[in-house]
Amino acid sequence: MSWETIVISQVVIVAAYVVFGIAGFGTALISAPLLAHMVPIGRLIPILALLDFIAAVTNVIKDRRHAEYRELRLLIPFMMAGSLVGAWLLMTIMPRLLLLLLGLFAVAYGLYALSRFKPTAAISRGWAVPVGLVGGVFSAMFGSGGFIYALYLSNRITAKEGFRASQSTIIGFSTLTRIILFLIAGIYADLTMLAYAALLLPAMFAGVHIGRRLTLGLTRERFLMIVNTLLITSGGALILRYLSGA
Repeated sequence: MSWETIVISQVVIVAAYVVFGIAGFGTALISAPLLAHMVPIGRLIPILALLDFIAAVTNVIKDRRHAEYRELRLLIPFMMAGSLVGAWLLMTIMPRLLLLLLGLFAVAYGLYALSRFKPTAAISRGWAVPVGLVGGVFSAMFGSGGFIYALYLSNRITAKEGFRASQSTIIGFSTLTRIILFLIAGIYADLTMLAYAALLLPAMFAGVHIGRRLTLGLTRERFLMIVNTLLITSGGALILRYLSGA
């Protein structure tokens, strides 16, 4: 892996975890479409799982007493089942097709977020079943099911502290599930990949720290507008790459 790739990766990871520091999710949505041009998706997603787990555990340690475990107990089993399906798809689908799917996923979510559409009525606990399954699949395949969990939890939990703590906890369980699956599959036997992940750790911690500080001087809406515009642009670049046959 070239030094150019490592330097660019550091910058991308800092930006991605700035988002995590503000919203508690979204790292893979920002970093994966950009880093996929340099690192194969099948290797990139397990690397991001390691970084996400460390970041989530750091937040859980601080906020665990506020988590709504009644909601999480229903989500987690279905999230784990969805992760099994997503991990299988990640390891069996053609890498080039994954680039297209990731690009479409990033563009679709970016457009959704910019639309500012929000459900007007609270959703029932029954939605934990499809949310857990779909979130698990997206987490294992693309490294990001966090926004799906956030859509559910934000409609079930009214307290800001409870939402943030619950979001961090579900992300922690989600990434731990993926790490175990990838470990069983032997993906982490690649020492070069682990070394690459270790090099990105300082950038991850720096991004989370900056994200927390930015919340003091920048409105979340303005910042996320910039982020979602970047999402659409980077996802569109992956779609064009697929269509061009590169």
